[in-house]
Amino acid sequence: MGVIDIICAVVLILASIMIISLVSMQESKKGMSALTGGQSESFGRNYGRTRDAMLVKGTKILTVVFFALTILVSIVDKFTA
Repeated sequence: MGVIDIICAVVLILASIMIISLVSMQESKKGMSALTGGQSESFGRNYGRTRDAMLVKGTKILTVVFFALTILVSIVDKFTA
């Protein structure tokens, strides 16, 4: 296992822990309106600035980083093995 593998694995673990913590900090939406995309009180002019919106945006960014790192680790393992 090379240095790049170890670094990618550590960053992958950190990203997964951060995703779990961000998702757990988000406010849960209850009821059928949450399943169908119903309106919430946070939609409006200031939705982009709310805490929940920032958590959702951070979760999306970390999810993209997580998948990119997963693909990178897979490629590195394939070519170093």
